[in-house]
Amino acid sequence: MIGLLVAAPLLGAAVLLCGGRHLNRTGHWLGTVLAGVSFILAAVLFVDMLGRPGDDRALHQHLYSWVPVGGFQADIAFQLDQLSMTFVLLITGVGTLIHLYSVGYMEHDERRRRFFGYLNLFLAAMLLLVLADNFLLLYVGWEGVGLASYLLIGFWQHKPSAATAAKKAFVVNRVGDAGLAIAIFLMFTTFGTFAFGPVLANAEEATQATLTGIGLMLLLAACGKSAQVPLQSWLGDAMEGPTPVSALIHAATMVTAGVYLITRSGAIFNAAPDAQTAVVVVGAVTLLFGAIVGCAKDDIKKALAGSTMSQIGYMVLAAGLGPIGYAFAIMHLVTHGFFKAGLFLGAGSVMHGMNDEVDMRKYGGLRKYMPVTFVTFGLGYLAIIGFPGLSGFFSKDAIIEAAFAKGGTQGWVLGAVTLLGAAITAYYMTRVMLLTFFGEKRWQPDKNGNEPHPHESPKTMVIPMAVLAFGSVFAGGLFTSNDAFVNWLKPVTSFEHGHPPIGVAAITTLTVVMLLIGVGAAWLQYGRRPVPVVAPRGSLVTRAARRDLLQDDFNHVVLVRGGEHLTRSLVYVDNKLVDGAVNGTAAAFGGLSGRMRRVQNGFARSYAVSMFGGAALLVAVTLLMRAV
Repeated sequence: MIGLLVAAPLLGAAVLLCGGRHLNRTGHWLGTVLAGVSFILAAVLFVDMLGRPGDDRALHQHLYSWVPVGGFQADIAFQLDQLSMTFVLLITGVGTLIHLYSVGYMEHDERRRRFFGYLNLFLAAMLLLVLADNFLLLYVGWEGVGLASYLLIGFWQHKPSAATAAKKAFVVNRVGDAGLAIAIFLMFTTFGTFAFGPVLANAEEATQATLTGIGLMLLLAACGKSAQVPLQSWLGDAMEGPTPVSALIHAATMVTAGVYLITRSGAIFNAAPDAQTAVVVVGAVTLLFGAIVGCAKDDIKKALAGSTMSQIGYMVLAAGLGPIGYAFAIMHLVTHGFFKAGLFLGAGSVMHGMNDEVDMRKYGGLRKYMPVTFVTFGLGYLAIIGFPGLSGFFSKDAIIEAAFAKGGTQGWVLGAVTLLGAAITAYYMTRVMLLTFFGEKRWQPDKNGNEPHPHESPKTMVIPMAVLAFGSVFAGGLFTSNDAFVNWLKPVTSFEHGHPPIGVAAITTLTVVMLLIGVGAAWLQYGRRPVPVVAPRGSLVTRAARRDLLQDDFNHVVLVRGGEHLTRSLVYVDNKLVDGAVNGTAAAFGGLSGRMRRVQNGFARSYAVSMFGGAALLVAVTLLMRAV
């Protein structure tokens, strides 16, 4: 039955992509129904899992041997435990809602059938990734997710910006994928297998250098998929795809794959403290990096993209804390799946009512025209900033407490970073709310002279937004009630209670204070002053943040220009040294043969002179030797 979870959306992708134009009128519903079927199957398996003892909930299904060659055994086999079940429910549940939303959002797109085929393909690949019982099969799903994201980001390929963004995402992710491939090679040469069970059970028997190498390569893979520093440059550009793509891939599923990989490989990182420290550093840096970028974006989707980068940074940081943080990383991942998907769908609803305008400076006062979108988006906003009682409050606070519990100077530094991130999050998200829904209307006619007429979205878009808003409010409380979620994951993540150097109440108070500082700063800047339609030049930091803190400039100078100089150097060496040596040797022998050819001229008199000269030389040498 586990295999049916993958089979349902995979069947939908095959039918929709190969079925032809006669499915144009009904194909979107087929894709949505099959996504829903996968969710229903997941719910049935979840109920069955709850009826089992806590230490006997993992299910395994072996389909067939994929590559049985001598000592190399690769199986198509699935593993459904508490960790993978959490992801399956999130992927299929949020995925089905986004399918339903897309019915309305893509209503007038001529290629809607193909779009739903790509969505189904993505669901199948992501489910394969989290259900695989070995790293090689996980790699297949990993690459499938990369392919599907490429197709979805560049779906509107008639736009050069969309085609370029898709290629950029594909290329950057290939760097991370190379890390995962190297990690799998190291696992096989070290353990003789790449199945989760033997690899993770015997991790401590490997050398420290090997485990560190595997851990760093897994981290590189996670940085690619989860848009973490230094492989984060693709995420903002990926907003060129349709908004449901941003909600599905870049909020609830694909960007969380790296967090899943690190958590699933926890035994390796636990035994490799250097690699684990690298995970923490990457998460902390990206947490602030994404938050700062989100503060300066006027494009509503790109502001949310910076937010996604930052929130995934929280998760990666928590996963790097080891057993005291794994469960909280997954908890925040789930709550983020609700409120960030809801925020992206809300952004799409705003765009739907504003003639696809994305510049928040050309919004203003939309709460009067789009009240449902305002309420659902507002609840997601309150959740992400950690408003007390909503889901983000519970999951983010848990990560902040775990950061302080790391202990020593490192604990204080990480705690300060997470608190600062909370303040910046409150600032940029309040900025988004104020620019979009409050103040006076600032919209203007487009280039064709058509003035926007903001209106509420159709029910197929509003219902998913309402469900996600409900999750944004209540998910965190359910997870933290009696440590239910922590205990649920404990057999997989080996949870350990952390002990912060200051009380939990003090940390919560500090978090709320930082939240209020961020909200207040945004209100002073955008709530009490008129918002110019054209953004002012701003400070040096602001200008850098608008350009994604110069990440593309850095990549261009270091990688593109560096690659060009390296290529030119290699060409020079090849032309001057390698080809020079080869061509020089050939020229030398050519010249020698040309000169020797003159001796063989065919004239008897020349041969007679040569013979006489040789004989004379021989006589002279003989006489000289006798004289000596």
